[in-house]
Amino acid sequence: MEHAAKVRTCLWFEKGGLDAAKEYVSLVPDSRIEAVRDSGQPDDPMIVEFTLAGAPMMILTAGPHYELTPAASISVLTEDQEETDRLWEALTEKGGVAGRCGWLVDRFGVSWQIVPKRLPNLLADEDAGVVQRVSEAMMQMDKIDIAALNTAAEKEAGHG
Repeated sequence: MEHAAKVRTCLWFEKGGLDAAKEYVSLVPDSRIEAVRDSGQPDDPMIVEFTLAGAPMMILTAGPHYELTPAASISVLTEDQEETDRLWEALTEKGGVAGRCGWLVDRFGVSWQIVPKRLPNLLADEDAGVVQRVSEAMMQMDKIDIAALNTAAEKEAGHG
């Protein structure tokens, strides 16, 4: 079998890798499952290769030897608040856990960063005051709120 990508990120799962891959590709456009290798376990195959928004990924379901941690996460740059809300809700429902500053852990234990494009744009602003206010606003958020970031960016120093 020809492999589609020379390099891909691999996530180690104890169980449920195919279910996770199916959910992920259903949530993010330009995503698909490329290959499933069952290794004699058709209900929980060992290897699932997939593409997530064009990024090559793989889930290796190989038992409880390692645990997923926030040290590795999937970062999604969203277009707008609607996409941010949709992904946030889908990934935190059914046992996912909201984190701070756009981070969450889904029900499978994978850490995600759901980041509207507006946030890095504001954090790269030439005005240090804008960067500081936006950073402070972001630090108060779980899911990123673009309108609140814009409000923080527009405030003048000393004028609340």
